[in-house]
Amino acid sequence: MTPPRTREDWERLADRLLAAVRPHASPGRALIHLPGPASVNGRWSDGLEGFARTFLLAAFRLAGAGGEDPHDLAGWYAGGLAAGVDPAAADRWPAFSECNQAKVEAASIALALHETRPWIWDRLPGRTRDRLLRWLGGMVGDAMPGNNWIWFQAVTEAFARTAGGAWSAADLAGAVDLTDEWYAGGGWYSDGLSGGRHRNFDHYNGWAMHLYPLWFCRILGDLAPAGLLDRYRERLRRFLGDFRHLVGGNGSPLIQGRSLTYRFAALAPVWTGALFDATPLPPGETRRLANLMLGHFTGNGSIGADGLLTLGWHRPFRPVLQVYSGPASPYWASKGFAGLLLPAGHPVWTAAESPLAVESADFARTLEAPGWLVSGTRADGVVRVVNHGGDHADPARPHSDDPLYARLGYSTHVAPETPPDPRGGPVDSCVTLVDAGGRACHRRPLERIAVAARTGVSRWRAHWPDDERWDCFGGPRTRYRLGPWLTVASVLRGALEVRVVRVDPAAACDDAHPGPWRLRLGGWALPCDSPGDASRAAGDVAVVQGGGLYSAVAGLSGFGRAERRLRRDGNALGELSATPTLSTRDEVEFGRPYAAAVHLAGAPPATDRLPGVRFRAAGAGAVEAEVRWPGGENDTVLLPAPDERDSPHDA
Repeated sequence: MTPPRTREDWERLADRLLAAVRPHASPGRALIHLPGPASVNGRWSDGLEGFARTFLLAAFRLAGAGGEDPHDLAGWYAGGLAAGVDPAAADRWPAFSECNQAKVEAASIALALHETRPWIWDRLPGRTRDRLLRWLGGMVGDAMPGNNWIWFQAVTEAFARTAGGAWSAADLAGAVDLTDEWYAGGGWYSDGLSGGRHRNFDHYNGWAMHLYPLWFCRILGDLAPAGLLDRYRERLRRFLGDFRHLVGGNGSPLIQGRSLTYRFAALAPVWTGALFDATPLPPGETRRLANLMLGHFTGNGSIGADGLLTLGWHRPFRPVLQVYSGPASPYWASKGFAGLLLPAGHPVWTAAESPLAVESADFARTLEAPGWLVSGTRADGVVRVVNHGGDHADPARPHSDDPLYARLGYSTHVAPETPPDPRGGPVDSCVTLVDAGGRACHRRPLERIAVAARTGVSRWRAHWPDDERWDCFGGPRTRYRLGPWLTVASVLRGALEVRVVRVDPAAACDDAHPGPWRLRLGGWALPCDSPGDASRAAGDVAVVQGGGLYSAVAGLSGFGRAERRLRRDGNALGELSATPTLSTRDEVEFGRPYAAAVHLAGAPPATDRLPGVRFRAAGAGAVEAEVRWPGGENDTVLLPAPDERDSPHDA
């Protein structure tokens, strides 16, 4: 598919996506049943999802064209609205009491009704409007999960308030108050709290926690609380200052977090920033970012031959899905078309494209709120994130790792192995202890120790689940076997991370894992065309090659065994993938610091120019690591002694 360049290209793609779903509509058009396995919510819910999410796309298309409607979007979706709220219709919508997921879809319907008010809402028969408001009114006073769902309630009630329907001042105020509580600073939100802490960082920052509050203000207009719009605009402006550094030169957003099948919904905060004058990006950069990201997905198989969005990232790939993912779930990507609300004469559509951050220069950033170190390299367009801050897990108890949250590294060019290797647990972008049976320990919950400048430090207590089954939420286990403490420090410069590890004994407990263990460190997993593409592994250096990139690990202290791990059907970017790893030859030594270099770039690593690492005791059981780079610069990072007071013990 030709990459988009103009607003007309975006309109044509929107028209194509909307036309492709019509044959799958129910007779009354209230439900759109796309092909594929049902989500955990069931076919009825999935049908509503198909209507609501494509209605949002239709709304952006229709409103952006000022009501010009060559494909009768208004009439087609108005018919579905009437049937959906008709209690006698065979394809009516489920009430919220019948289907909790309907609350999510109600928000898309409310946003779409607001944006198309002159062409749809105002022309609906009075009886249909009354029924719609009664259906939406079921949201009032209803309990919401403690995450972005509060905004489904708030925007739904905001629209109802402007249309003469039911709403609750307490519901609206509650959404505002909770959002302030979840604000972690620097433009970042935690999507709810885990164990009372800010730990839930992913793309929901942009496609939910920034989009809905600003649209809430847009819907309410002068009825919005004083100062609220400016507060949300400033937060989004700060977030976009970071987000622009989390998009690769290939147009890909970071491959991290749940709901990845929403794909270019990651553009939602970019367009929202332009619409609300809440962006630090010049119009040409906004346009290039949007064109590249949309083109990245349309050019890599996200749209099937039938014109429908598939369930996956590039190709169809179910392991990145959640239990709530159904055939129509990918159409939350409709939020990525919000830019159509900007008129054809807007600078975003008329300015010449200007380079992305990673296309302009190498950069390094420290994102304090999520606890991420970020590095972008212009030569290959790769953005890397080293994660020492978030894992979407309650810190009070052990969890099995979710690869989309618990890995040390994430990138715009590399996908985590999903699910973990069923033969032995986590391998890629991690540090683990491997027992005599070949089973690796898990990381969640991690404890952030320090994230500053180019360095990050975190620790966790090794734990092994009773079995290695994995689900998309990394669900709770009834029992874990606990092991030693692992403290890991990272120093990130350009394409290279120096990773320092120390393992310390833990207090005795029931069902403790007796060991022995070897220490294993995994690099970045790359897709490869054949096993021969996974280059080499010898001594203490392993290099794999694939997709125009090189992933490597090299021992700097304590490691002695290099390997490459091949995996089939475990990576969203390719059927075959390879990961370089390092392991200790013998049982891990408590208190000893180990170090390795971890490389991801478009060129092979210069193994004759690796940094050196010097260790020294720093008192009270702490170890200081000094990383000496070939150019003469040094970085120092402290690995403190473990402190078990605030960490999980109870398996």
